[in-house]
Amino acid sequence: MPTGKVKWYDAEKGFGFLSREDGDDVYVRSSNLPEGITTLKAGTRVEFGILSGRKGEQAHQVRVLDAPASVSKAQAKASRRKPEDMVTIVEDTLKLLEGVEEAYRHGRHPDAKVAKPTAKVLRALADELDL
Repeated sequence: MPTGKVKWYDAEKGFGFLSREDGDDVYVRSSNLPEGITTLKAGTRVEFGILSGRKGEQAHQVRVLDAPASVSKAQAKASRRKPEDMVTIVEDTLKLLEGVEEAYRHGRHPDAKVAKPTAKVLRALADELDL
């Protein structure tokens, strides 16, 4: 059976993709997850069978081999940044967003040199706020 890792999985939509170690990405539906498992975390190692469907290869009979190490909420909260440090981060984020807003106001998408770092900062800020 092929093995790989979870590329991404959306539990609300009930599907995602697995990255095969020896090939292309494979579509996976919630109905093919092991009993009792409703979501897969990105990076989780899995083993699975492959069926050919109308839209390409699909994983079936997915088996979780090992999940990536995760940090407990308590550990994450203990390592949170101090509120006074977050002020600077939020201010810098707002400045980055002003640059993105300006591009949109002029009827264009922001340049990748601005958009990519802004997206990275927003993801990091979201992770910090989500603790």
